[in-house]
Amino acid sequence: MASTKDLLLLRIREHGKLSTAEQLKLTVLLSVPAILAQVSSILMFYIDDAMVGSLGAQASASIGIIATTTWLFWSIISCAATGFSVQVAHRVGANDIDGSRSVFRQSLIASLALAVVTMIVGMSIAGPLPHWLGGEDAICPDASTYFFIFTFGAPLSMANMLASAMLRCAGNIKVPSLANVVMCIMDVVFNFFLIFPSRTIAVASLHIFVPGAGLGVAGAAIGTLTAEAVTAAYLMWYAAYRCPELRLAGENGSFLPERKTLAQAADIAGPIFLQRVLMNVAQIVTTIIVAPLGAIAIAANALGITAESLCYMPGYGIGEAATTLVGQSYGARRYRLTDRFAWMTTLLGIAVMTLMGVVMYVAAPLMMASLTPDEAVRQLGTECLRIEAWAEPGFAASIVAMSCFVGTGDTRKPSIMNLASMWAVRVTLAALLAPRYGLQGVWLGMAIELTFRGLIFLIRLKWGRWMKIGTLNLEH
Repeated sequence: MASTKDLLLLRIREHGKLSTAEQLKLTVLLSVPAILAQVSSILMFYIDDAMVGSLGAQASASIGIIATTTWLFWSIISCAATGFSVQVAHRVGANDIDGSRSVFRQSLIASLALAVVTMIVGMSIAGPLPHWLGGEDAICPDASTYFFIFTFGAPLSMANMLASAMLRCAGNIKVPSLANVVMCIMDVVFNFFLIFPSRTIAVASLHIFVPGAGLGVAGAAIGTLTAEAVTAAYLMWYAAYRCPELRLAGENGSFLPERKTLAQAADIAGPIFLQRVLMNVAQIVTTIIVAPLGAIAIAANALGITAESLCYMPGYGIGEAATTLVGQSYGARRYRLTDRFAWMTTLLGIAVMTLMGVVMYVAAPLMMASLTPDEAVRQLGTECLRIEAWAEPGFAASIVAMSCFVGTGDTRKPSIMNLASMWAVRVTLAALLAPRYGLQGVWLGMAIELTFRGLIFLIRLKWGRWMKIGTLNLEH
Protein backbone atom coordinates (compact mmCIF):
# COMPACT_ATOMS: atom_id res chain seq x y z
CA MET A 1 0.00 0.00 0.00
CA ALA A 2 1.36 3.45 -0.97
CA SER A 3 2.30 5.77 1.89
CA THR A 4 0.80 9.23 2.42
CA LYS A 5 4.04 10.77 1.16
CA ASP A 6 3.97 8.70 -2.04
CA LEU A 7 0.33 9.57 -2.71
CA LEU A 8 0.99 13.27 -2.28
CA LEU A 9 4.04 13.13 -4.57
CA LEU A 10 1.95 11.27 -7.15
CA ARG A 11 -0.56 14.12 -7.04
CA ILE A 12 2.21 16.53 -8.05
CA ARG A 13 3.07 14.39 -11.08
CA GLU A 14 -0.56 13.91 -12.09
CA HIS A 15 -1.47 17.59 -11.60
CA GLY A 16 -3.82 16.85 -8.71
CA LYS A 17 -4.77 19.56 -6.23
CA LEU A 18 -2.83 19.91 -2.96
CA SER A 19 -4.17 22.10 -0.18
CA THR A 20 -1.82 24.29 1.84
CA ALA A 21 -2.06 21.81 4.72
CA GLU A 22 -1.13 18.94 2.41
CA GLN A 23 1.79 20.89 0.98
CA LEU A 24 3.07 21.55 4.51
CA LYS A 25 2.51 17.92 5.48
CA LEU A 26 4.49 16.71 2.46
CA THR A 27 7.27 19.19 3.26
CA VAL A 28 7.52 17.86 6.80
CA LEU A 29 7.30 14.20 5.71
CA LEU A 30 10.28 14.70 3.41
CA SER A 31 12.22 17.05 5.70
CA VAL A 32 12.23 14.97 8.88
CA PRO A 33 14.09 11.92 7.50
CA ALA A 34 16.38 14.21 5.48
CA ILE A 35 17.27 16.13 8.66
CA LEU A 36 17.89 12.83 10.42
CA ALA A 37 20.25 11.77 7.61
CA GLN A 38 22.18 15.03 7.69
CA VAL A 39 22.51 15.04 11.47
CA SER A 40 23.64 11.41 11.49
CA SER A 41 26.18 12.20 8.77
CA ILE A 42 27.75 15.02 10.73
CA LEU A 43 27.55 12.94 13.89
CA MET A 44 29.98 10.58 12.20
CA PHE A 45 32.52 13.38 11.95
CA TYR A 46 31.59 14.63 15.42
CA ILE A 47 32.30 11.19 16.87
CA ASP A 48 35.56 10.94 14.94
CA ASP A 49 36.66 14.31 16.29
CA ALA A 50 35.56 13.46 19.84
CA MET A 51 37.40 10.14 19.87
CA VAL A 52 40.50 11.63 18.28
CA GLY A 53 40.17 14.68 20.54
CA SER A 54 40.54 12.42 23.55
CA LEU A 55 44.08 11.74 22.31
CA GLY A 56 45.01 15.42 22.77
CA ALA A 57 45.10 18.79 20.98
CA GLN A 58 47.77 17.71 18.49
CA ALA A 59 45.66 14.79 17.27
CA SER A 60 42.67 17.13 16.80
CA ALA A 61 44.85 19.65 14.99
CA SER A 62 46.11 16.95 12.61
CA ILE A 63 42.55 16.46 11.35
CA GLY A 64 41.68 20.13 11.64
CA ILE A 65 44.50 21.31 9.40
CA ILE A 66 43.26 19.28 6.41
CA ALA A 67 39.51 19.53 7.18
CA THR A 68 38.80 22.22 4.59
CA THR A 69 40.66 20.25 1.90
CA THR A 70 38.60 17.14 2.65
CA TRP A 71 35.48 19.29 2.17
CA LEU A 72 36.86 20.37 -1.21
CA PHE A 73 37.31 16.78 -2.39
CA TRP A 74 33.94 15.78 -0.95
CA SER A 75 32.31 18.68 -2.81
CA ILE A 76 33.73 17.45 -6.11
CA ILE A 77 32.06 14.10 -5.54
CA SER A 78 28.73 15.50 -4.37
CA CYS A 79 28.44 17.84 -7.38
CA ALA A 80 28.38 14.89 -9.77
CA ALA A 81 25.55 13.35 -7.76
CA THR A 82 23.64 16.65 -7.89
CA GLY A 83 24.04 17.08 -11.65
CA PHE A 84 22.44 13.73 -12.41
CA SER A 85 19.92 13.47 -9.56
CA VAL A 86 18.22 16.80 -10.37
CA GLN A 87 17.56 15.43 -13.86
CA VAL A 88 15.91 12.44 -12.22
CA ALA A 89 13.66 14.74 -10.15
CA HIS A 90 12.53 16.55 -13.31
CA ARG A 91 11.77 13.30 -15.14
CA VAL A 92 9.94 11.75 -12.21
CA GLY A 93 7.89 14.95 -11.91
CA ALA A 94 7.00 14.62 -15.58
CA ASN A 95 6.10 10.92 -15.08
CA ASP A 96 8.96 9.94 -17.42
CA ILE A 97 10.09 6.87 -15.45
CA ASP A 98 12.02 5.37 -18.35
CA GLY A 99 13.91 8.63 -18.58
CA SER A 100 14.77 8.66 -14.87
CA ARG A 101 16.12 5.10 -15.11
CA SER A 102 18.16 6.05 -18.16
CA VAL A 103 19.79 8.98 -16.33
CA PHE A 104 20.59 6.79 -13.33
CA ARG A 105 22.14 4.14 -15.56
CA GLN A 106 24.34 6.66 -17.36
CA SER A 107 25.38 8.38 -14.14
CA LEU A 108 27.09 5.25 -12.81
CA ILE A 109 29.97 5.23 -15.32
CA ALA A 110 30.45 9.00 -15.42
CA SER A 111 30.47 9.33 -11.63
CA LEU A 112 32.84 6.41 -11.11
CA ALA A 113 35.33 7.91 -13.58
CA LEU A 114 35.28 11.24 -11.74
CA ALA A 115 35.69 9.49 -8.38
CA VAL A 116 38.75 7.56 -9.57
CA VAL A 117 40.41 10.75 -10.83
CA THR A 118 39.64 12.45 -7.52
CA MET A 119 41.13 9.50 -5.64
CA ILE A 120 44.37 9.54 -7.63
CA VAL A 121 44.87 13.29 -7.23
CA GLY A 122 44.10 13.20 -3.50
CA MET A 123 46.42 10.30 -2.74
CA SER A 124 49.25 11.93 -4.71
CA ILE A 125 49.16 15.18 -2.68
CA ALA A 126 48.47 13.65 0.74
CA GLY A 127 52.12 13.77 1.82
CA PRO A 128 52.96 17.46 1.31
CA LEU A 129 49.42 18.84 1.86
CA PRO A 130 49.64 19.60 5.62
CA HIS A 131 52.95 21.44 5.05
CA TRP A 132 51.37 23.49 2.25
CA LEU A 133 48.65 24.53 4.71
CA GLY A 134 51.14 25.72 7.29
CA GLY A 135 50.82 22.81 9.71
CA GLU A 136 53.41 22.27 12.42
CA ASP A 137 55.82 19.36 11.90
CA ALA A 138 54.34 17.49 14.88
CA ILE A 139 50.88 17.17 13.30
CA CYS A 140 51.78 16.66 9.62
CA PRO A 141 52.36 12.85 9.56
CA ASP A 142 48.94 12.02 11.06
CA ALA A 143 47.26 14.64 8.85
CA SER A 144 48.80 13.13 5.70
CA THR A 145 47.76 9.62 6.70
CA TYR A 146 44.16 10.68 7.40
CA PHE A 147 43.87 12.49 4.06
CA PHE A 148 45.41 9.57 2.13
CA ILE A 149 42.85 7.13 3.55
CA PHE A 150 40.01 9.62 3.04
CA THR A 151 40.75 10.10 -0.67
CA PHE A 152 41.36 6.37 -1.17
CA GLY A 153 37.67 5.95 -0.35
CA ALA A 154 36.47 8.47 -2.97
CA PRO A 155 34.75 5.83 -5.16
CA LEU A 156 32.86 4.55 -2.11
CA SER A 157 31.84 8.09 -1.16
CA MET A 158 30.65 8.66 -4.72
CA ALA A 159 28.55 5.49 -4.70
CA ASN A 160 27.00 6.48 -1.38
CA MET A 161 26.25 10.07 -2.42
CA LEU A 162 24.96 9.15 -5.88
CA ALA A 163 22.59 6.44 -4.64
CA SER A 164 21.37 8.67 -1.79
CA ALA A 165 20.77 11.65 -4.10
CA MET A 166 19.00 9.54 -6.71
CA LEU A 167 16.66 8.00 -4.14
CA ARG A 168 15.87 11.40 -2.59
CA CYS A 169 15.09 13.04 -5.93
CA ALA A 170 12.91 10.06 -6.83
CA GLY A 171 10.94 10.82 -3.66
CA ASN A 172 12.37 8.15 -1.36
CA ILE A 173 14.14 10.02 1.45
CA LYS A 174 13.44 7.45 4.18
CA VAL A 175 15.77 4.68 2.95
CA PRO A 176 18.95 6.77 2.51
CA SER A 177 18.20 8.54 5.79
CA LEU A 178 17.96 5.32 7.78
CA ALA A 179 21.00 3.91 5.99
CA ASN A 180 23.05 6.93 7.05
CA VAL A 181 21.93 6.52 10.66
CA VAL A 182 23.14 2.91 10.57
CA MET A 183 26.40 4.10 8.99
CA CYS A 184 26.91 6.44 11.94
CA ILE A 185 26.41 3.57 14.40
CA MET A 186 28.86 1.38 12.48
CA ASP A 187 31.38 4.22 12.50
CA VAL A 188 31.21 4.42 16.30
CA VAL A 189 31.79 0.68 16.62
CA PHE A 190 34.67 0.59 14.15
CA ASN A 191 36.32 3.65 15.72
CA PHE A 192 36.02 2.12 19.18
CA PHE A 193 38.19 -0.80 18.14
CA LEU A 194 40.48 0.92 15.63
CA ILE A 195 41.48 4.21 17.28
CA PHE A 196 42.38 3.01 20.77
CA PRO A 197 44.81 0.29 21.87
CA SER A 198 43.74 -2.82 23.74
CA ARG A 199 42.66 -1.91 27.28
CA THR A 200 40.72 -3.08 30.30
CA ILE A 201 37.50 -1.24 31.08
CA ALA A 202 35.99 -1.29 34.57
CA VAL A 203 32.20 -1.71 34.61
CA ALA A 204 30.93 -1.82 38.20
CA SER A 205 32.93 -4.66 39.75
CA LEU A 206 33.79 -6.22 36.41
CA HIS A 207 36.99 -5.67 34.44
CA ILE A 208 36.43 -6.25 30.75
CA PHE A 209 39.28 -6.62 28.27
CA VAL A 210 38.61 -4.71 25.04
CA PRO A 211 40.85 -5.44 22.06
CA GLY A 212 42.01 -2.49 20.00
CA ALA A 213 44.25 -1.72 17.03
CA GLY A 214 45.65 1.48 18.55
CA LEU A 215 45.80 3.23 15.14
CA GLY A 216 44.88 6.68 16.46
CA VAL A 217 44.04 9.21 13.72
CA ALA A 218 44.43 6.57 10.99
CA GLY A 219 41.93 4.35 12.81
CA ALA A 220 39.30 7.10 12.62
CA ALA A 221 39.74 7.32 8.85
CA ILE A 222 39.61 3.54 8.36
CA GLY A 223 36.52 3.22 10.56
CA THR A 224 34.66 5.86 8.55
CA LEU A 225 35.74 4.31 5.26
CA THR A 226 34.56 0.84 6.31
CA ALA A 227 31.16 2.12 7.47
CA GLU A 228 30.72 4.01 4.23
CA ALA A 229 31.59 0.94 2.14
CA VAL A 230 28.81 -1.11 3.73
CA THR A 231 26.29 1.72 3.35
CA ALA A 232 27.19 2.43 -0.28
CA ALA A 233 26.76 -1.23 -1.22
CA TYR A 234 23.29 -1.38 0.34
CA LEU A 235 22.03 1.90 -1.17
CA MET A 236 23.26 1.04 -4.65
CA TRP A 237 21.52 -2.34 -4.41
CA TYR A 238 18.29 -0.72 -3.21
CA ALA A 239 18.29 1.91 -5.96
CA ALA A 240 19.02 -0.61 -8.72
CA TYR A 241 16.66 -3.37 -7.55
CA ARG A 242 13.95 -1.94 -5.30
CA CYS A 243 13.17 1.68 -6.22
CA PRO A 244 10.42 1.76 -8.94
CA GLU A 245 11.60 5.07 -10.40
CA LEU A 246 15.23 3.92 -10.69
CA ARG A 247 15.12 0.14 -10.99
CA LEU A 248 17.70 -1.25 -13.44
CA ALA A 249 17.24 -4.98 -12.82
CA GLY A 250 15.51 -6.56 -15.80
CA GLU A 251 15.60 -3.28 -17.76
CA ASN A 252 17.43 -2.79 -21.04
CA GLY A 253 19.53 0.24 -21.80
CA SER A 254 23.06 1.51 -22.30
CA PHE A 255 25.31 2.51 -19.41
CA LEU A 256 27.41 4.64 -21.75
CA PRO A 257 26.77 8.31 -20.90
CA GLU A 258 25.03 10.26 -23.68
CA ARG A 259 26.25 13.71 -24.65
CA LYS A 260 22.90 15.36 -23.82
CA THR A 261 22.75 13.81 -20.34
CA LEU A 262 26.34 14.82 -19.61
CA ALA A 263 25.69 18.33 -20.92
CA GLN A 264 22.67 18.76 -18.65
CA ALA A 265 24.63 17.40 -15.68
CA ALA A 266 27.47 19.81 -16.42
CA ASP A 267 25.04 22.72 -16.80
CA ILE A 268 23.54 21.99 -13.38
CA ALA A 269 26.63 20.87 -11.49
CA GLY A 270 29.30 22.96 -13.24
CA PRO A 271 28.52 26.27 -11.52
CA ILE A 272 28.04 24.49 -8.18
CA PHE A 273 31.36 22.71 -8.66
CA LEU A 274 33.19 25.95 -9.42
CA GLN A 275 31.45 27.63 -6.49
CA ARG A 276 32.36 24.86 -4.06
CA VAL A 277 35.95 24.70 -5.28
CA LEU A 278 36.46 28.44 -4.86
CA MET A 279 34.53 28.49 -1.57
CA ASN A 280 36.64 25.64 -0.25
CA VAL A 281 39.74 27.48 -1.42
CA ALA A 282 38.42 30.38 0.64
CA GLN A 283 38.04 27.98 3.58
CA ILE A 284 41.62 26.84 3.03
CA VAL A 285 42.77 30.46 2.96
CA THR A 286 40.91 30.94 6.24
CA THR A 287 42.74 27.90 7.64
CA ILE A 288 46.01 29.51 6.59
CA ILE A 289 44.93 32.69 8.38
CA VAL A 290 44.16 30.65 11.52
CA ALA A 291 47.32 28.46 11.36
CA PRO A 292 49.75 31.13 12.73
CA LEU A 293 47.51 31.46 15.80
CA GLY A 294 48.83 28.06 17.01
CA ALA A 295 47.66 24.49 17.63
CA ILE A 296 45.06 25.57 20.21
CA ALA A 297 43.39 27.89 17.71
CA ILE A 298 43.57 25.29 14.90
CA ALA A 299 41.98 22.65 17.14
CA ALA A 300 39.32 25.04 18.48
CA ASN A 301 38.49 26.18 14.95
CA ALA A 302 38.14 22.63 13.60
CA LEU A 303 36.18 21.30 16.58
CA GLY A 304 34.02 24.44 16.66
CA ILE A 305 33.09 23.90 13.01
CA THR A 306 32.19 20.29 13.80
CA ALA A 307 30.06 21.35 16.76
CA GLU A 308 28.32 24.08 14.77
CA SER A 309 27.53 21.66 11.97
CA LEU A 310 25.17 19.80 14.28
CA CYS A 311 23.10 22.99 14.27
CA TYR A 312 23.12 23.78 10.57
CA MET A 313 22.74 20.24 9.22
CA PRO A 314 18.95 20.38 9.75
CA GLY A 315 19.00 23.22 7.22
CA TYR A 316 20.72 20.99 4.69
CA GLY A 317 18.19 18.26 5.41
CA ILE A 318 15.32 20.62 4.68
CA GLY A 319 17.25 21.76 1.64
CA GLU A 320 17.29 18.19 0.31
CA ALA A 321 13.53 18.01 0.73
CA ALA A 322 13.29 21.38 -1.04
CA THR A 323 15.27 20.10 -4.04
CA THR A 324 12.95 17.09 -4.33
CA LEU A 325 9.71 19.08 -4.01
CA VAL A 326 10.81 22.00 -6.18
CA GLY A 327 12.44 19.68 -8.74
CA GLN A 328 9.41 17.43 -9.17
CA SER A 329 6.96 20.37 -9.23
CA TYR A 330 9.13 22.11 -11.81
CA GLY A 331 9.41 18.93 -13.87
CA ALA A 332 5.60 18.70 -13.84
CA ARG A 333 5.52 22.36 -15.04
CA ARG A 334 3.53 23.41 -11.96
CA TYR A 335 5.28 26.72 -11.47
CA ARG A 336 3.00 28.24 -8.85
CA LEU A 337 3.37 25.10 -6.73
CA THR A 338 7.13 25.28 -7.28
CA ASP A 339 7.19 28.79 -5.81
CA ARG A 340 5.01 27.79 -2.85
CA PHE A 341 7.24 24.84 -1.97
CA ALA A 342 10.31 27.08 -2.25
CA TRP A 343 8.99 29.56 0.30
CA MET A 344 7.52 26.89 2.56
CA THR A 345 10.79 25.00 2.84
CA THR A 346 12.90 28.15 3.21
CA LEU A 347 10.78 29.54 6.05
CA LEU A 348 10.76 26.12 7.75
CA GLY A 349 14.56 26.05 7.50
CA ILE A 350 14.87 29.50 9.05
CA ALA A 351 12.57 28.52 11.92
CA VAL A 352 14.40 25.27 12.68
CA MET A 353 17.90 26.76 12.49
CA THR A 354 16.93 29.78 14.59
CA LEU A 355 15.91 27.33 17.31
CA MET A 356 19.17 25.42 16.82
CA GLY A 357 21.07 28.69 17.16
CA VAL A 358 19.53 29.23 20.58
CA VAL A 359 20.45 25.68 21.56
CA MET A 360 24.02 26.19 20.34
CA TYR A 361 24.44 29.41 22.33
CA VAL A 362 23.25 27.78 25.55
CA ALA A 363 24.93 24.40 25.06
CA ALA A 364 28.24 25.63 23.58
CA PRO A 365 30.34 24.66 26.64
CA LEU A 366 28.84 21.16 26.73
CA MET A 367 29.32 20.70 22.97
CA MET A 368 33.00 21.61 23.16
CA ALA A 369 33.53 19.53 26.31
CA SER A 370 32.22 16.47 24.46
CA LEU A 371 34.84 16.95 21.76
CA THR A 372 38.05 17.58 23.70
CA PRO A 373 39.40 17.41 27.28
CA ASP A 374 41.75 20.35 26.60
CA GLU A 375 40.46 23.30 28.64
CA ALA A 376 42.05 25.99 26.46
CA VAL A 377 40.52 24.50 23.30
CA ARG A 378 37.13 24.17 24.99
CA GLN A 379 37.08 27.78 26.18
CA LEU A 380 38.09 29.26 22.84
CA GLY A 381 35.67 27.04 20.92
CA THR A 382 32.80 28.04 23.22
CA GLU A 383 33.38 31.73 22.58
CA CYS A 384 33.41 31.14 18.81
CA LEU A 385 30.21 29.08 18.86
CA ARG A 386 28.35 31.80 20.74
CA ILE A 387 29.39 34.34 18.13
CA GLU A 388 28.21 32.08 15.33
CA ALA A 389 24.84 31.33 16.94
CA TRP A 390 23.55 34.75 15.86
CA ALA A 391 24.10 33.91 12.18
CA GLU A 392 22.03 30.71 12.01
CA PRO A 393 18.81 32.31 10.59
CA GLY A 394 20.71 33.91 7.71
CA PHE A 395 22.66 30.72 7.10
CA ALA A 396 19.39 28.78 6.91
CA ALA A 397 17.98 31.15 4.30
CA SER A 398 21.02 30.72 2.06
CA ILE A 399 21.11 26.92 2.43
CA VAL A 400 17.46 26.20 1.65
CA ALA A 401 17.00 28.90 -1.00
CA MET A 402 20.08 27.58 -2.82
CA SER A 403 18.58 24.07 -2.72
CA CYS A 404 15.37 25.44 -4.27
CA PHE A 405 17.32 27.06 -7.09
CA VAL A 406 19.20 23.79 -7.67
CA GLY A 407 15.85 21.99 -7.96
CA THR A 408 15.01 24.05 -11.07
CA GLY A 409 18.52 23.83 -12.48
CA ASP A 410 19.23 27.50 -11.73
CA THR A 411 22.77 27.33 -10.37
CA ARG A 412 24.90 29.98 -12.09
CA LYS A 413 23.78 33.22 -10.44
CA PRO A 414 23.33 31.67 -6.97
CA SER A 415 26.85 30.23 -7.22
CA ILE A 416 28.22 33.67 -8.08
CA MET A 417 26.34 35.11 -5.10
CA ASN A 418 27.87 32.52 -2.78
CA LEU A 419 31.36 33.22 -4.10
CA ALA A 420 31.03 36.99 -3.87
CA SER A 421 29.79 36.76 -0.30
CA MET A 422 32.52 34.33 0.78
CA TRP A 423 35.49 36.11 -0.77
CA ALA A 424 34.44 39.75 -0.51
CA VAL A 425 33.03 39.54 3.01
CA ARG A 426 34.24 36.48 4.97
CA VAL A 427 37.85 36.15 3.80
CA THR A 428 38.38 39.91 3.88
CA LEU A 429 37.00 40.24 7.40
CA ALA A 430 38.96 37.20 8.62
CA ALA A 431 42.22 38.67 7.32
CA LEU A 432 41.47 42.04 8.90
CA LEU A 433 40.20 40.81 12.28
CA ALA A 434 42.44 37.79 13.00
CA PRO A 435 45.65 39.75 13.81
CA ARG A 436 43.85 41.88 16.40
CA TYR A 437 41.10 39.64 17.78
CA GLY A 438 42.47 36.16 17.11
CA LEU A 439 40.15 33.27 16.33
CA GLN A 440 37.17 35.18 17.72
CA GLY A 441 37.70 37.78 14.99
CA VAL A 442 37.68 35.09 12.31
CA TRP A 443 34.37 33.74 13.58
CA LEU A 444 32.86 37.23 13.87
CA GLY A 445 33.66 37.74 10.19
CA MET A 446 31.99 34.40 9.44
CA ALA A 447 28.82 35.39 11.30
CA ILE A 448 28.56 38.72 9.49
CA GLU A 449 29.07 37.05 6.11
CA LEU A 450 26.44 34.34 6.68
CA THR A 451 23.85 36.94 7.67
CA PHE A 452 24.62 38.98 4.56
CA ARG A 453 24.44 35.86 2.36
CA GLY A 454 21.04 34.88 3.73
CA LEU A 455 19.67 38.36 2.98
CA ILE A 456 20.74 38.37 -0.68
CA PHE A 457 19.36 34.86 -1.21
CA LEU A 458 15.97 35.89 0.18
CA ILE A 459 15.98 38.87 -2.18
CA ARG A 460 16.61 36.57 -5.15
CA LEU A 461 13.95 34.12 -4.01
CA LYS A 462 11.42 36.96 -3.87
CA TRP A 463 12.33 38.99 -6.94
CA GLY A 464 14.88 37.00 -8.97
CA ARG A 465 14.10 35.04 -12.13
CA TRP A 466 15.10 31.63 -10.84
CA MET A 467 12.39 29.64 -12.63
CA LYS A 468 13.12 29.22 -16.35
CA ILE A 469 9.47 28.85 -17.30
CA GLY A 470 8.92 27.18 -20.64
CA THR A 471 12.55 26.17 -21.19
CA LEU A 472 12.61 22.81 -19.39
CA ASN A 473 14.11 20.07 -21.56
CA LEU A 474 13.17 16.51 -20.61
CA GLU A 475 14.50 14.70 -23.65
CA HIS A 476 16.77 11.76 -23.00
